[in-house]
Amino acid sequence: MKRFLILPALFASFLAVAQNKPFTMAGKLGALNKPAMVYLDYMDNGEGHADSALLVDGKFKFTGQIKSNAYARMALDHTGEGKNKAVYTGDVIYFYFGPENITVNSRDSLATAVFTGSKIYDEHMAYNKTIGGSIMELTKAVNAKFSSGSPEDQKDPGFMKAVNDWYRAKLDNKNEQQLLFAEKNPNSFFALVALSETQKDKANEGRIAAAFKKLNPQLRSLDMGVELAQRIDASTMTAIGASAPVFSQKDVNGNSISLADLKGKVVLVEFWASWCGPCRAENPNLVKLYNQYKDKGFEILAVSLDSDKTAWEKAIKADGLPWLHVSDLKGWNNAVGRLYGVRAVPASVLVDKDGKVIGNELRGESLKAKLAALYN
Repeated sequence: MKRFLILPALFASFLAVAQNKPFTMAGKLGALNKPAMVYLDYMDNGEGHADSALLVDGKFKFTGQIKSNAYARMALDHTGEGKNKAVYTGDVIYFYFGPENITVNSRDSLATAVFTGSKIYDEHMAYNKTIGGSIMELTKAVNAKFSSGSPEDQKDPGFMKAVNDWYRAKLDNKNEQQLLFAEKNPNSFFALVALSETQKDKANEGRIAAAFKKLNPQLRSLDMGVELAQRIDASTMTAIGASAPVFSQKDVNGNSISLADLKGKVVLVEFWASWCGPCRAENPNLVKLYNQYKDKGFEILAVSLDSDKTAWEKAIKADGLPWLHVSDLKGWNNAVGRLYGVRAVPASVLVDKDGKVIGNELRGESLKAKLAALYN
């Protein structure tokens, strides 16, 4: 099994370029005033940041320091209804930016905003154009395609299949264009972005790994590069028959729990979070299965991708989850989540008594059937 290790020399080059550098992001969005707010959330080299600003005659300004190019979500709350409303149902855009002096201007909304002063933003837009659009743009397009059908069309399985086939074809083309971009542009930051976004493509695992090896070493040294290397390794380390990666994290009381301590039991390593609706919806099924098989040697080791301990503990209590729980409270940067290549929750790996992987992404009926086969 080939691993992508970060060598000391590579760390040295990374440290030379990963110093904090300042950025400013100022703009004018019409003539909006209080209670209108702009919310900025961004991920910089594995660290999440959040900021907000009141609009005064449409004007706002953010300042900060970043180590690398940052991925951002900006949401405009026109009427003061709060961040959640703005993010999930409001005026939202996603973009990359660097340590630059950026201006954002629009007459009415973020959807029509013009960015100037950011080379990284311009490169991101050019990259999106090359690959056939961002995932947000594709999602918007398929929703529009569905909405264009009549009420009768929208109930027709044939119409639904045609829309889904169109969307899947667009996604396949996008993945191919991203791989081509990465292979042709090994010095581009967006080559790393492309590989990170396509890494789940099982059919192209070898191609993705080969393109990653050819990336500029400084790109591979960024947190996104280190995480991608972990995910490439995880696709092999969590394959059926592999020895599950051993880990240890602390429970809600600060006590360390290790997967190695559970050898001799069948263990479901369950990745979840208090804020994850599908995870919470699955919990009653897990409780039922846990109670059915716990006395036969079945255990659940739940790894939370929470960053708020109070929310984590509250969800455990509210859902009545009697199994083992651990977290380092680093959100998506949870060390075990990265080790296992987790990019979405819920996610799970089923491990047998000898520590071998015997199942991936089992839940609901598939988990029920697997446990029944093991114990009955």
